[in-house]
Amino acid sequence: MSNDFLNVFLNEMKSNVNGFIAVAVTEIESGLSFGNLTVDPSFDPELAAAYNLEVVKAKLSAVKALNLNQDIEDILITLSNQIHIIDISPNKKFMIYLAADASKANLGMTRAILRKHKADVEKNLA
Repeated sequence: MSNDFLNVFLNEMKSNVNGFIAVAVTEIESGLSFGNLTVDPSFDPELAAAYNLEVVKAKLSAVKALNLNQDIEDILITLSNQIHIIDISPNKKFMIYLAADASKANLGMTRAILRKHKADVEKNLA
């Protein structure tokens, strides 16, 4: 993946998501982090993505075990004052992990921004 694309993508998330805290892009199979960005030095997006990767793997396994023949669009985790959205690429190879301040973020807008960019992430990571 081009570093230029990655930097543009990470900064787009920071600029366009109200209440942005952090974002990370990770390969699902290997756990390899392609990049991350945070505005909070005490929040480690790479570590958060690593833990949330286990959630993604468990959900992918559950969908397969249940023969649901469906794709996971995203996974939403709502905390007391934060929202965490895990978006999965259409080819199920990459995840985008995003954390935002729940009092500032617009969930619908945030999901739309992620949806808009996840195909580009997939295309540029391949």
